[in-house]
Amino acid sequence: MKVSELVEKTGLKTFNEGADKEIKGVYISDMVSDIIGISEGHLLITLQTHKNLIAAANLVDVAAVVISRNKTPADDVIALANKAGIKLLGYDGDTWSLAKKLCELKVG
Repeated sequence: MKVSELVEKTGLKTFNEGADKEIKGVYISDMVSDIIGISEGHLLITLQTHKNLIAAANLVDVAAVVISRNKTPADDVIALANKAGIKLLGYDGDTWSLAKKLCELKVG
């Protein structure tokens, strides 16, 4: 499933344009050091909203980043994601609810 399809099916908020990549898996973590070990093309779900998140996500070439719990990244974080071509999405609910929704859609 492509990121655009996921947005359409779930109603995720879009914070920027970013690339419309194929989602190859899902990874959930709030520790930036964990992100560095994930595989390319994974959808990253996190509560983090700082610049280090974008740097780590860029290293592993994530499909997109979803920030849960109705958090909004700052403008400088969005600008950095734009520069890296990383799509930033938002989810109003908690991470567990999003994980269940992704399982129902057979994402990852």
